Parts: sequence; structure tokens; C-alpha cells
Amino acid sequence: MPTSLPDIIGTISWLDWAALGYLLIGAVLIGVLIEHPPKSRPSVSMIMAEYRRDWMRTFATREVRIFDSQILGNLRQGTSFFASTSLLALGAVLALIGNTEPLSGLALELAQEEAPALVWQVKLLVVAYFLISAFLRFVWSHRVFGYCSVLMAATPEQSDDPNVDVMAQQAAELNIRAAVNFNRGLRGIYFALGALAWLLGPAALIVATTVTLWVLWSREFNSIPRQIILR
Repeated sequence: MPTSLPDIIGTISWLDWAALGYLLIGAVLIGVLIEHPPKSRPSVSMIMAEYRRDWMRTFATREVRIFDSQILGNLRQGTSFFASTSLLALGAVLALIGNTEPLSGLALELAQEEAPALVWQVKLLVVAYFLISAFLRFVWSHRVFGYCSVLMAATPEQSDDPNVDVMAQQAAELNIRAAVNFNRGLRGIYFALGALAWLLGPAALIVATTVTLWVLWSREFNSIPRQIILR
């Protein structure tokens, strides 16, 4: 039974490696497409970035800014929730890495195949990678939203103050960067769920990756909310 990394590399089939490459390359390319879409077909994330700039311009002219602080508080709560969720999921995956017997029994029942424990651990490490990436993105997003809230609080209430427009623009760009990292964290969770399919074999991973890419693409470029936003 293989117990070292070279042995594991030889044990995992070329189709498994191809499926893993498809997952990793797909995760990178869909992120690039969403964050740098063609001008003729902007993604929802890029459209909402412009609305965030509009929000900060409107915020700078508002006398009472409680509404804005409540919205930003809700955004930070969302990042906190997903950070906690990804951390809990990561703990569960690490627990499975430490004890792969339940997975071996399940896979034997579903696929009638038996693999060494280290193979399962390698597959679970891919899931853990996406969850760790998601957690770090959510934490950073939460912090950048905090920076945005400080700039919003420091923005003068007098609309004729020369610093108002500059600080509102800075707050908008911080808000956008926080949203970018939040969206990256969400994509990490999507791909972590897709990577779980590798436990059932390379074909399942290819199918799960394809479904994940389609879901992300459709929600960013061909969803009903996008049509509503563009009206």
C-alpha cells in the first residue's frame, strides 16, 4: 500500500490529475472572466461596482447617514457569517483527513473501489485549500469594509467641503475591493463543494466542476437579477 508522495502520484490516475487541473484552471479563469469581463457584456459584480460608486456619491450629500451605516453593517455581518461557516467546514474537512475510514467505506459502497488513506487525504486537501482561501478572503473583506466605514465616518457633512468628493471616492473604492474579496470567497466555497465530488472519482469531479462553472457564469452573465439591474 503506498505511503509516500511519489507512491501516491503513481497511484492516482492521469484522469484524476486531468480532472484536478480542470478544476484549478477553471477556478482561475472564471475569476478572471468575472472581474475582467468584456465591455460589451459586464458581469453583475462589475455592474454593482458602479452602483457602489453611486452609493458613496449619494452618501456624501445625505445629511442623515444612519441608513448608510446600517447597510454597511449588514455587509459586514454577511462577511462574518461566511467566514465562520467556511471555518466550521474547514474543521470538518480536517477531521475527515485525520480519519478517512468513513470515506473509504462510503466510496467502496458507491464506486466499489478501494484506495489507500493517503489518496483520500490528498483529495480532501484540495477541498481544504478552497475553504482556507475562502476564509482568508472573507476575513480580509470584513476588514476592508471596516476601512470603508472609517472613511465614511470621516467624510465631512458639509457638501461644500473640498474633501467630500475625494473621501467619498476613496470609500467607494474600498467598498468595491471588499466586495471583490467577498465574491472571491463565495467562489471558493462553490469550488470547495465541487471538489468534494472527487471523492467519487475523476468523472464526478469533471461533472461537478462543469456545473460549478456554469452556475457561476450564469449568475454573473445570464441571470434574472442581472436583467433587472440593467433595466
